[in-house]
Amino acid sequence: MQQRIVQWWPMGIACVVLGGMLWWKQLPAAPLSPAAQLGKLIFHDTSLSASGQQSCATCHVASLGHASARGLEAGGASFQHPGERNVPSLRYLSFNQGLQWDEEGKASGGFFWDGRADSLQAQAGEPFLNPHEMANTSRAEVVQRLQASNYAARFSEVFGHGIWRRPDQAFDAMTSALASYQTQDPVFRRFDSLFDRVMQGQAQFSAQQERGWRLFQDEEKGNCAACHSAQAAADGTPALFTDFSYDNLGVPRHTAILVNAKATHFDRGLCKPQQNVCGAFKVPSLRNVAVRRAFFHNARFDNLHDALAFYASRDTDPAKWYGKASAKFNDVPKAYQRLVNTSEAPYGGKLGESPKLNAQDIDDLEAFLHTLTDADLLTTVAAPRAATAPQRAEVHAGR
Repeated sequence: MQQRIVQWWPMGIACVVLGGMLWWKQLPAAPLSPAAQLGKLIFHDTSLSASGQQSCATCHVASLGHASARGLEAGGASFQHPGERNVPSLRYLSFNQGLQWDEEGKASGGFFWDGRADSLQAQAGEPFLNPHEMANTSRAEVVQRLQASNYAARFSEVFGHGIWRRPDQAFDAMTSALASYQTQDPVFRRFDSLFDRVMQGQAQFSAQQERGWRLFQDEEKGNCAACHSAQAAADGTPALFTDFSYDNLGVPRHTAILVNAKATHFDRGLCKPQQNVCGAFKVPSLRNVAVRRAFFHNARFDNLHDALAFYASRDTDPAKWYGKASAKFNDVPKAYQRLVNTSEAPYGGKLGESPKLNAQDIDDLEAFLHTLTDADLLTTVAAPRAATAPQRAEVHAGR
């Protein structure tokens, strides 16, 4: 059968015409550039934090898909600041762009949960200076630590021997190196999950995974693909399982976030009142979602099964998630509760009605989401958790 490569990308993915059909394949990884090699060293260097104990890799754990083991990570010079947001995964993030608005006022792109950084490089720099994270007081302090590292000579060889006399330029070179590492190293964009192999005709879904895949795309049931787009891009880039948009889900308040003890404190996310997006947060990629230990911007849920069940019965059984029905959307200021997404499936439904997804549907969706796990993480992920018979009875009864 004739094979013809028609296009390829720096991340090592080739778009291939095979037997008249369009596929993609992984190419041998190119060596990291000198800047990216430095970025890898910087990513794992704890000496660049005020505590001397925290690096990028501390919170973005490779064995967890470069997400967090806890969700809410403490930081500061002596780890005195508890985390206030879930640590997102860095995998597949290099496909993102800066924040932009379409003609209908819909936001997409941007980095962090609230889109405040315009590039991967800008995102890489913030934790070094955030008092709740690596807690350096200035760019110059970070550069001073960098100059004391055991790879400082390599840094000056790559970026110029006079770089240490220009702290701002040295800091920018450091964040550029981090962005290069996250862009060039194939571990951040593997595209070798079971889903990828099924799409390439190299494997098959189980019956349960196939049911979950259909639910994922069904606009009247799971409707997950509405935001977690599951189609390859026009240029052949495999599905990223996010459209990088923003949504207000009305996720329950998380009491483990200490600042939430103040009743007037709310995390408003991407809050542009004129755009009606207060309370909206970035839609993450679902790739490797099955290995995550915390879900949603506030890490309110600690397992995938409950996160899916919340989508299904948020409106039909709010007491289950908010403590009581009258506390629904309790982590969104009242002025913005009207902006919570209630119009798209699986949301909607009246109190006491049967949800759009029953317990078997949730099990099937969870089974499908496990197919999005990168091959290097398969030993990390736990098996999908099946609902118990009483749980199924409750869901089917609409309670």
